Amino acid sequence: MNADSSRDIQVWDPALRLFHWTLAGSFLVAYVTEDDWQWLHVNAGYLIGILILLRLVWGFVGPRYARFSDFVRTPREVLAYARDAVRFRAPRYVGHNPAAGAMVVALLVCLMLTVLTGIALYGATDFAGPLAGLWRGEVAADVLEEIHEAGANLTLFLVVLHLGGVLFTSREQGENLVKSMITGRKKGAQA
Repeated sequence: MNADSSRDIQVWDPALRLFHWTLAGSFLVAYVTEDDWQWLHVNAGYLIGILILLRLVWGFVGPRYARFSDFVRTPREVLAYARDAVRFRAPRYVGHNPAAGAMVVALLVCLMLTVLTGIALYGATDFAGPLAGLWRGEVAADVLEEIHEAGANLTLFLVVLHLGGVLFTSREQGENLVKSMITGRKKGAQA
């Protein structure tokens, strides 16, 4: 380890941290308001959609650790990392490790599917929103609702896996990853 390896460095930029926590809060609001407060549910869904679009842009133009090129890996690399992690032999990454990168992609895809089907469902059942009236009939609404709910539940499952991975990796590598997503700082060098 070199002399600089123990110093904390800025890894997660303010925009990425704001995105992360706003997305987490928006998903929570959307999930718990699904039946009771439709206006809040719909607006939380729109916010999630906007956040995802911004994150996609940031994944190409943002700083190093926010870029997809820094953390999107092949399935083979993700599986090899996961195998090493369960054996407590996974290398440390300053940014996202391969499993975390795969989780980012999975969450973004799943959330976008949920948002798009939610907008379509809102248009089909309430004749509101940008897709109002595009789909008509009870069958279309039922199909959209099933896909929307499955997407939301799959997202929740992925969130639970994400939290488990954060806790596991924090413990295994002796680093508070939740704190790093608040402060933006992590230990500098990779092992």
